[in-house]
Amino acid sequence: MSLKFKNGKFTILQVSDPQDLQYVRKTMMKMLDKAYDRVKPDLIVFTGDNVLGNHFRDARTLTPLFVKTKEAEFKAMEIAIEKLLRPVEDRKIPFSMIYGNHDDMNEITKKEQSDIYRRYPHFVGLYNDVEILKDETFNIPIYSEDGSEIKFNIWMMDSAWKDKEEDKCYNQVKPEAIEWYKKKSAELKAQNGGVPVPALMFQHIPLIEMLDLMEECDKAEKGAFEGPDGKYFKAKPCVDGEIGEYICTVSQGNGQVEAIKECGDIKAIVFGHDHQNCFTTTLDGINIVQTPCASFRCYGRRSRGVRVFTIDEKTGNYETEHLNYKDLCGDSLKAELEYIWDADGMLKEKILLCCGVGLITTTVKHFLGKTK
Repeated sequence: MSLKFKNGKFTILQVSDPQDLQYVRKTMMKMLDKAYDRVKPDLIVFTGDNVLGNHFRDARTLTPLFVKTKEAEFKAMEIAIEKLLRPVEDRKIPFSMIYGNHDDMNEITKKEQSDIYRRYPHFVGLYNDVEILKDETFNIPIYSEDGSEIKFNIWMMDSAWKDKEEDKCYNQVKPEAIEWYKKKSAELKAQNGGVPVPALMFQHIPLIEMLDLMEECDKAEKGAFEGPDGKYFKAKPCVDGEIGEYICTVSQGNGQVEAIKECGDIKAIVFGHDHQNCFTTTLDGINIVQTPCASFRCYGRRSRGVRVFTIDEKTGNYETEHLNYKDLCGDSLKAELEYIWDADGMLKEKILLCCGVGLITTTVKHFLGKTK
């Protein structure tokens, strides 16, 4: 499937960390439905932790064992992916994805997971001729409206995997992936008359260099959040947006930043992973975009939502905006109650809501009893 600019524009909708199970949270799906209909994107990218892979064997309470075989676990994954993708397929919107740390934390291999995604007619990507990078790292070209040339490129970089034999998780972009990026970028540049093809790079786990976006502070300072060793930090002034948690980065850089500078094609590198961080900034000359989670089955903030990128065909530049739950679903009482009921991290509000309902019910019953 070839993707093309339309009327000089191309719109990408990023959904990061939907992170759900076969029992999908309905409020998240409602929010995503609103986003799809409002934005009408040319491409949707799911940027990791697309499913909560390490909990497919759990019951809905996340305590007792629910499924006991790989076959049952695979079936649970199929259902979870189907529920996430069905609204996209029904709207016939092209979509792509990369993996996050939660996707691969189970018995189902990336190859097996990739085969599930490839069943969907509107899926694009996951094709790479380098054996070690198959089913994880790839690029998506965006063609001119007439289809004659590549005008923009999207890099989808894998940054997390689990070694099933070692039973060990790794959080980094493989050196082979960075070398592949450099080679492929040079090929696209040569095809483009020696000019780098402008691109966005999507990756689940942030760069290790992004630790420099935070500075230590007093616990009482506005915007302070806890970091390692009981210390507190806040965002530096260069950050436009919100850092609500200590940035969780890849374990090592493997020369990725140097490669991006060398190739000169990246307009911005875009991340998920940190559920409470929502910001844009520039770091060492590279534009950085951080998108919070969409999931309601995890910790998060009121920033739960999606991000939109609008790319201009002539300049290769982009504009971006973040749309949160309130932007998409409104601020009605119904929308607020649905948010409180479905979102993890709202226990206090849930208790107050239940107490309030109980009090109202008791009061009504008492009143009706007195009027008989």
